[in-house]
Amino acid sequence: MAEPLKVARSELILGGQRSGKSRRAELLARHWLAQSPVHGAVLIATAQPGDDEMRKRIARHQQDRAQRVPGLRTVEEPHALAQALTRHSQPQTLVVVDCLTLWLTNLLMPAPDFEANRPLAQDSQAQIAMFLIAIEKNAGPVVLVGNEIGLGVIPLGRETRDFVDALGRLNQAVAQACERVTFMAAGLPLSLKGLS
Repeated sequence: MAEPLKVARSELILGGQRSGKSRRAELLARHWLAQSPVHGAVLIATAQPGDDEMRKRIARHQQDRAQRVPGLRTVEEPHALAQALTRHSQPQTLVVVDCLTLWLTNLLMPAPDFEANRPLAQDSQAQIAMFLIAIEKNAGPVVLVGNEIGLGVIPLGRETRDFVDALGRLNQAVAQACERVTFMAAGLPLSLKGLS
């Protein structure tokens, strides 16, 4: 049973690993593109290819995405997400950001190989604040994908607990800024805020 899709001005899609978050974002992009020949869609990818496995994973995602949503253009931006969102935002363009969790990881725990590529003048809190403003000012619809990792046991290690806390705060702030929030579990959407 296919539910009618409505693209919100801004939507946060949260869930665990392999919960269907990215597929849901792609479905919204496909729906947006089908609505009008003047509609465009761009995906801002935040992953960085730190090792061979990640390079293969990124390549596989790019290939699969190109087959599922041929009109979805991909750009890569692991750090300056607010600027990328502003740059690609247009009234007739849906922007998908996948994913906020990797973006926060890049800001708080950059891999040594990518340390030099971090924004020099901005700390992570300033980057987050600019991103929240960019969501509010986005000219077209935006779909944001992120992980909900706070549902399990309390992790060992201060750094890991700090990251779980930081991601929880980011998710709450983004949820406040978005018109709609959807939680994904087993490929099924559950509306937490806004239109279902």
